[in-house]
Amino acid sequence: MTALARFRQAQLEEGKVKERRPFLASECNELPKAEKWRRQIIGEISKKVAQIQNAGLGEFRIRDLNDEINKLLREKGHWEFRIKELGGPDYARIGPKMLDHEGKEVPGNRGYKYFGAAKDLPGVRELFEKEPLPPPRKTRAELMKSIDAEYYGYRDEEDGILEPLEQEHEKKVIAEAVEKWKKEREARLARGEEEEEEEVNIYAVNDDESDEEGGKEREGEEGQQKFIAHVPVPSQQEIEEALVRRKKMELLQKYASETLMAQSEEAKTLLGL
Repeated sequence: MTALARFRQAQLEEGKVKERRPFLASECNELPKAEKWRRQIIGEISKKVAQIQNAGLGEFRIRDLNDEINKLLREKGHWEFRIKELGGPDYARIGPKMLDHEGKEVPGNRGYKYFGAAKDLPGVRELFEKEPLPPPRKTRAELMKSIDAEYYGYRDEEDGILEPLEQEHEKKVIAEAVEKWKKEREARLARGEEEEEEEVNIYAVNDDESDEEGGKEREGEEGQQKFIAHVPVPSQQEIEEALVRRKKMELLQKYASETLMAQSEEAKTLLGL
């Protein structure tokens, strides 16, 4: 018998054969053993988390370690659920969550976590980068600060280029219009049509226009333009009298009774006021 066979035989005789953890948590029906397997899984997770901190292991080894840790975390969850079924404590609710939350969770991929150097792997680092915040929108007050006369085009003539171009175009358009009018006038005269009388400017004001025809003239200071009022303009005294009458009527309506107002109107009628 070889030395290995003798060592194996001695272990069997002494009853020190290491019991293997069940593949399924549902196969265990004893609460102490379920607690034992949970503690064993926690120990394995701790060892692998310590190993994965070394970035020199290589990309493939780091990915394998990260997969094994996630697999052990899922298995630990199954054993905790089995312990609860057997009447033990609910570790999912009261147990420490340091191991579960030690790795960062990828957005949109719940359950799978990255630990240690796995968070810096190519393709993983981009998942944890936060998107830059959009630039803040300007308020209406901030937008109005940059709006001036130039925004509305009031300073387009200040460049010294637009005005000469406009004047040249204006002269051209006027010349074309005059030439067109002359041709039409010659054509009418050739046909023997009478020339239309020139239109009279109804807004023109003659210097000798009387007050009866045009209204009252308001004289201004020397050197200023004179204006003519085509409607009767009340004087300052007439305006003051109208304001006094209006104020009296407001006071009568506010403080006098209807009987007193009727008596007052009757007295005015008798006196002929």
